[in-house]
Amino acid sequence: MLAGRGEAPARELFRDAAFPASDSSLFFNLSTPLAQFREDITWRRPQDICAAPRLFPDNAWEGQVKQGLLGDCWFLCACAVLQKSRHLLDQVFPPGQPSWSDQTYCGLFTCRIWQFGQWEEVTIDDRLPCLAGRLCFSRCQREDVFWLPLLEKVYAKVCGSYEHLWAGQVADALVDLTGGLAERWSLKDLAGTSGQQDRPGRDWEQRTCRQLLRLKDRCLISCSVLSPRAGARDLGEFHAFIVSDLRELQSRAGQGILLLRILNPWGRHCWQGLWREGGEGWSQVGPAEESELLSQLQDGEFWVEEEEFLREFEEVTIGYPVTEAGHLQSLYTEKTLCHAQALPGAWVVGQSAGGCRNNSCFPCNPKYWLRLSEPSELCVAVLQRPRKHPAGRARALVGRGPAPSSLLAKDYQAKDYQAVGLHIWKVEKRRVSLPRILSTPPVAGTVCHAYDREVHLHCELSPGYYLAVPSTFLKDMPGQFLLRVFSTGKISLSAVRPVAKGASPGAALPAGEWETLQLRGCWRAGQTAGGSRNFASYLCNPCLPFSVPAGSGPRCIRITLHQHCQLSDSQLHPIGFHVFQVPAAGERQGAGPLLLQEPLLSCVPHRYAQEVSRLCLLSAGTYRVVPSTYLPDTEGSFTVTIATRVDRRSIHSQETLGQVLQEVSLTAVMKA
Repeated sequence: MLAGRGEAPARELFRDAAFPASDSSLFFNLSTPLAQFREDITWRRPQDICAAPRLFPDNAWEGQVKQGLLGDCWFLCACAVLQKSRHLLDQVFPPGQPSWSDQTYCGLFTCRIWQFGQWEEVTIDDRLPCLAGRLCFSRCQREDVFWLPLLEKVYAKVCGSYEHLWAGQVADALVDLTGGLAERWSLKDLAGTSGQQDRPGRDWEQRTCRQLLRLKDRCLISCSVLSPRAGARDLGEFHAFIVSDLRELQSRAGQGILLLRILNPWGRHCWQGLWREGGEGWSQVGPAEESELLSQLQDGEFWVEEEEFLREFEEVTIGYPVTEAGHLQSLYTEKTLCHAQALPGAWVVGQSAGGCRNNSCFPCNPKYWLRLSEPSELCVAVLQRPRKHPAGRARALVGRGPAPSSLLAKDYQAKDYQAVGLHIWKVEKRRVSLPRILSTPPVAGTVCHAYDREVHLHCELSPGYYLAVPSTFLKDMPGQFLLRVFSTGKISLSAVRPVAKGASPGAALPAGEWETLQLRGCWRAGQTAGGSRNFASYLCNPCLPFSVPAGSGPRCIRITLHQHCQLSDSQLHPIGFHVFQVPAAGERQGAGPLLLQEPLLSCVPHRYAQEVSRLCLLSAGTYRVVPSTYLPDTEGSFTVTIATRVDRRSIHSQETLGQVLQEVSLTAVMKA
């Protein structure tokens, strides 16, 4: 239709060709009850659903999550973490998103999802699935608020389709939305902690509902029902809930009562326990307290007492708090885990897939040096990369409605994730006997190998060198993983290089070991994309600090600049970097004067490559590396890796373990 005289032509709205408004975005294999709505679902933009759409609510209740036809209660529970923390919300929804009332609105929104160690930007259009003109999947309490359905669409695009979200783990979604960690606690263990003496470590002594009371304001807490029981038959099965509050009261008899307020994402009351409205439990407290607590309930919320909670629910999931600086905080001590490092690894058949400690080839598994310079509280995690598709979900999944047939079989889950464990040994600083070390009890380790996307352990370790060994339960099971270490004290993490096959005990040792430091950043037009030294704007580029520790002489350093983009000529930018040495008297000086000097070394000319690298010798001191594109205002993100040669001989052993140790493989699969 032609625009009338004096009228601006209608703006053409963005349509995402990579995730179109079609069945390919809705369905994976039509295996869930969602398939029955295939002919009825239409796609509408928010301004076609309501008169005045907005992205965020005016108050928390208006933006509260509410589940629709899709069985993604696990994802919606994790989304509630963004309502508890503005800096987490800004991380996922970068500020400056368009408004439907803006003249610049074009139907395009961008979110960030954490995927296998990186924050990935995901762009979508705002066409949303509807039935009879209303949103048919997730929505907020106020249906004119759209942050939740837009984020659900972003996650569906990451996973492949909306149907891929039918069942999953709250913990996995929490990690993807925060980049942190999430723990799952069995409520059977919480209920029976006092009688268990065989649980290793201090964690089990501290995992109690009273601890949840301390954590309620700092992090998201979710709980799950995996199978129905008499008192909770209306809760459903394989369903996740949000623990929205905990309150400690005194009964009329002077006894302590712990109440938990539970939110059902279905948005309806479903609890018939003692503390329902009009229930017998309220007779234990005064009328004023009863009136106050009942008045706090919103749609879908109910109160439950601690004993009922432990009896009727089976699992809680708790996300580690994330500070505004991006550091995790311990669930146990509230200390900030301000030091973090991560390294990728792989189990390769015939090389490094040695299986669990029952196997004589266990020493073949990937091994990592972990050095602590001070007593530290640590959380060490092994994150698996799914082998088939990022939407693969393992172990006890939760989701609304009948279980999809594609998620029922144990072998389906085994296709996506291995049963994985992690063990840590204290080692000598120099050369060690690998068989002797690995045949002794580790100082820390996971209780069992588990079919989870991520397994982790919490421990307190003294200063020194440690050997961390992630493993699968069965040998010759291939897979990729990311080893992540979070610590209160300074740490250094490096991979132990394998000994070349056929090397004799008297042969020369391999090149050595390297400790790595990763520095991430981005080039932004008009801000940090200054271009090469040919341009006056060069001083605007990111200026990243690193230091070289003292040693017997200059250290061998490899500096690598990696730009984050696909390997195609149309997306690669010409990149390079310069390194400047900071004089002892100028450590507090700004970057500007330093960058006007001649660099100590350079990696130029700028090349159209995804990665450029320079090997050099550097003396002890402080340095700045300045990565740049050739032309100014060229946007992109990057990682600079500083690898420092370690003055320590590598582990060298081809011997086998002499003692068979007991290991357990644990899995729980969805039932029909």
